[in-house]
Amino acid sequence: MLYLWLKAFHVIAVIAWMAGMLYLPRLFVYHCDAPKGSIQSETFKIMERRLLKAIINPAMVVTWVLGLYLLWDGGWYTSGWMHAKIALVLIMSGLHGVYVKRLKEFAADRNTKPAKYYRILNEVPTLLLIGIVILVIVKPF
Repeated sequence: MLYLWLKAFHVIAVIAWMAGMLYLPRLFVYHCDAPKGSIQSETFKIMERRLLKAIINPAMVVTWVLGLYLLWDGGWYTSGWMHAKIALVLIMSGLHGVYVKRLKEFAADRNTKPAKYYRILNEVPTLLLIGIVILVIVKPF
């Protein structure tokens, strides 16, 4: 029964992490259009920081901790599909790191990327999520 409860909280954490991973680059898109030092720019900085610190970071940690426990307890560590899933989750975690770097650049008024970059970057978590969900549900190998 504990396994099912932890699995449920893992899914909740994944949803929260993905919501943040999809929303933060959208904020970056809008932040690109705000003049540096403006009230709008400063508001975006607060929104971005709070989203990262209050939702994205904790959700990623919970996702990883519960995911690793479920991996071990369920005996999934020898499954090929799980290895592929972990690879995609590692890429997602790397993207998380890219978002942190970009947030710090915006916070210091040093963003050099155009809004189009963030629009494209916004699609990457969706593609990774599609792959992860297919691997978990279908378990193709």
